[in-house]
Amino acid sequence: MNIYCDVNGSIAVTEANAESLVTVRAEPLEGRTRRISASILIEQSIDRVWQIITDYDHLADFIPNLAKSRRIVHPAQGIRIEQIGAQNFLNFKFCARVVLDMIEQFPNRLDFQMVEGDFKSFGGSWQLEEVPASATKLIYTVTVLPPRTMPIALIERRLSSSMVVNLEAIRQRAVAIAS
Repeated sequence: MNIYCDVNGSIAVTEANAESLVTVRAEPLEGRTRRISASILIEQSIDRVWQIITDYDHLADFIPNLAKSRRIVHPAQGIRIEQIGAQNFLNFKFCARVVLDMIEQFPNRLDFQMVEGDFKSFGGSWQLEEVPASATKLIYTVTVLPPRTMPIALIERRLSSSMVVNLEAIRQRAVAIAS
């Protein structure tokens, strides 16, 4: 993994292997708020990638940093999910829980906003762009404001590296389903 930092404090991360390239960009917003975006090219149809990212009850089956993901009752007619992320860091297990309202705009955009959870604010989107040769560019963007008890630099680094792992897991899942 390569990490670059520009003069404004923005961080760019790239991770390359033989099959994929995930790019990540983190930028400071107002105060302790950060926006982190990651993208990957998946050589599968946009419909297949959409099917994977909206299979809310099975995301934890293949995304390594996700301990739990399940659809729960929404008080209105929307889509609400509960997710628990878990990572080990220096012999310390870090867990974060969020309840998210999802807004599906098939097949190009999936927005989410935290309605309950361990952050002061957490929201973002999945964007899917069709590219030639039946491929999909998947872009995952999160805007996060952690509570004061969580060091922002640590959260920014952990989210950035998690996004690389998560996008690669989605790519691998798409390939496995196609086989």
